[in-house]
Amino acid sequence: MEDSLENQNQSLMSSWLGKSPCNWTGIACNEFRSITNISLSSIGLRGTLYAFGFSSFPSLLRLNLYQNSFYGSIPSSLGNLSKLIYLDLSFNQLFGRIPSEIGLMTSLHELYLDDNAINGSIPEEIGSLSSLKVLGLSGNSLTGPIPASIWNMGNLSLLYLFKNELTGTVPQEVGNLKSLNQLHLQFNNLTGPIPASIGNLVNLTILALLENNFYGSIPPTLGNLTKLTLLDVQQNQLSGPIPPEIGKLKLLFKLGLFVNNLNGSIPGEFKNLTNLQNFGVSSNMLSGYLPQDICTGGLLVNFTANDNYFIGSILKSFRNCSSLYRVRLDRNQLSGNISKDLGVYPHLNYIDLSYNNFYGELSQKWGLCQSLQSLKISNNRISGRIPPQLGESLQLRVLDLSSNYLVGAIPKELGRLASLFDLNLGGNKLSDSVPLEIGRLSNLEQLNLAANNLSGYIPKELYGCLKLLNLNLSTNGLNEKLPSEIGSLESLQVLDLSHNLLRGEIPPQFGELENLEALNLSHNELSGSFPSTFDNMLHLTAIDISYNQLEGPLPNIKAFNEASIEALESNKGLCGNATGLKACQSTIRNRKKNKNIILIAGLILGTLFLGFIVVGFLYIRRHQTVREAHEMPRGAQTEDLFDIWSYDGKLVYEDIIDATEEFDSKHCVGAGGHASVYKAMLQTGQIVAVKKLHTLQDGGIANIKAFEGEIRALSEIRHRNIVKLYGFCAHRCHSFLV
Repeated sequence: MEDSLENQNQSLMSSWLGKSPCNWTGIACNEFRSITNISLSSIGLRGTLYAFGFSSFPSLLRLNLYQNSFYGSIPSSLGNLSKLIYLDLSFNQLFGRIPSEIGLMTSLHELYLDDNAINGSIPEEIGSLSSLKVLGLSGNSLTGPIPASIWNMGNLSLLYLFKNELTGTVPQEVGNLKSLNQLHLQFNNLTGPIPASIGNLVNLTILALLENNFYGSIPPTLGNLTKLTLLDVQQNQLSGPIPPEIGKLKLLFKLGLFVNNLNGSIPGEFKNLTNLQNFGVSSNMLSGYLPQDICTGGLLVNFTANDNYFIGSILKSFRNCSSLYRVRLDRNQLSGNISKDLGVYPHLNYIDLSYNNFYGELSQKWGLCQSLQSLKISNNRISGRIPPQLGESLQLRVLDLSSNYLVGAIPKELGRLASLFDLNLGGNKLSDSVPLEIGRLSNLEQLNLAANNLSGYIPKELYGCLKLLNLNLSTNGLNEKLPSEIGSLESLQVLDLSHNLLRGEIPPQFGELENLEALNLSHNELSGSFPSTFDNMLHLTAIDISYNQLEGPLPNIKAFNEASIEALESNKGLCGNATGLKACQSTIRNRKKNKNIILIAGLILGTLFLGFIVVGFLYIRRHQTVREAHEMPRGAQTEDLFDIWSYDGKLVYEDIIDATEEFDSKHCVGAGGHASVYKAMLQTGQIVAVKKLHTLQDGGIANIKAFEGEIRALSEIRHRNIVKLYGFCAHRCHSFLV
């Protein structure tokens, strides 16, 4: 046998030496040295059961191979173990069918085949095991109906058939199992009504029928099961009222009735369930008032009654339920003043009162619930302010107060809730600004402050919420510019800042949100063009930028190219590949480059032009006296506005006239509205640029003020890209700058 098994336990294998297995670890023998007990559970054995050669163990009483790695099918030779009283092959990797020969093991008291991959139907022969007390077949892939022979096994105490694919009904013959203590049929595909004969199983402590397809009403005979501690029929198709006889089950600590079609009210007799700890009736069609004495026993831990039609106030009933851990009353028609009759619940971990008609103000006592991790009171009629004391419930992970009538500022004390990952205050009438302290919530994943009256700017401190997945600040009065720090929220998937008064350009850092899937910036006052960084946002699938003042080309990614015209409408001048937009003649980035090129080219040309002036002026400065050209009328004499030169002006004037052949057009290198520029080569061989102003018909200078302003500016500016002015001439015939 040892040669056919694999095992990594060296101490075990080293003990399996010698010819006598009676000395091996896990093996026991009788006085005749026949093996009676093989107990090798949880030691890492791997192999098939055929390695054991079961026909060689005629005296075997116990075989325990629990939680190893045995695979393959169950050999039919197992039926040769006629004296076996205990067989545990559970938690292995066995597959195939249960051999019918198993019915030959008539001495069996306990049979465990749980949590393998056994398939097929349960053999009828299993009913021959008349001494069997425990039958464990759960956690397999068994199909077909439960054999009728099982209902005749009068000694059965525990029947585990859960987590299979069994079909068919549970017949009235189930009432024959008078010794049954636990009946586990949950997680199958059983159908039909719950037989009333189950009420005959007076020793039953656990009845688990959940997650099947049972229909019809709950039989009142279940009230006879006075030893019952757990009754769970949730997630079936049961209908009708809850029988008041259930109130007789004084030992009941768990009652699961949710996800059925039960109607009517909860019977008043339930006040007798003083040991009840877990009570679930959610997702039914129950109505009326909840029992006012629900906590009579003071042991209630979990109460789930959501998704029904309950009315009235329940909070008074919970006032003395100090043992409460989890409460779900959401989606009912409950009402009452939420600020009254509220107790202190030191163990409360989760409470959901959403989608009801509660009114009043939030109590400061919520801050005393030190174990509270989830508080949901959305979609009610709660008014007043959010109590700052909520910041003292330091274990809070979820706070949902959305869709109420809350007013005032968001308490900065919420910034103390370091464990918070979901904060939803949307749909209220909150005012003032977004608290900077929100940025301290480093574990925050969901932040919804939408549809309030918040104003001011979006705090840059939000960059501290590095785990943020969803940020919704839409439909407020937020203004100022978009903070570039939002671009550091690398995990962000949904960003909605729509319907605000945000202005300015979209920061390039927004393009670093590479995990962003949905972006809504619509109905703001944003301007400018999209930064080139948006081309990297490849996960973006949904956008809305309508009703802004954005312009220029859209980012060339799928989300923008496939956006609807409604998501882009009412902007200043967008272009791109999206339907309904004009194609861009050039991208906004190319236009910026072109502007830069033009600016640089202008600077170069301006420098060259002024360079010509410098060269000419160097020549002119060699002359020491100023002479008038030709005979200048006294009125043409220009005042000494600038003390910028001292040379023979008449000589220079004549030289320029000669060099340009009296400003012949062939020497002209450029012309404008008020002046022309000429290239003049002086007698010395030097080249200068001459800017000649156009002369009016009356002999005046065109735009004399601009001429004087240019002289003054060029004489005063000192810059490495702007050369110095060396001279000018003001004359009725020819006025120019050198």
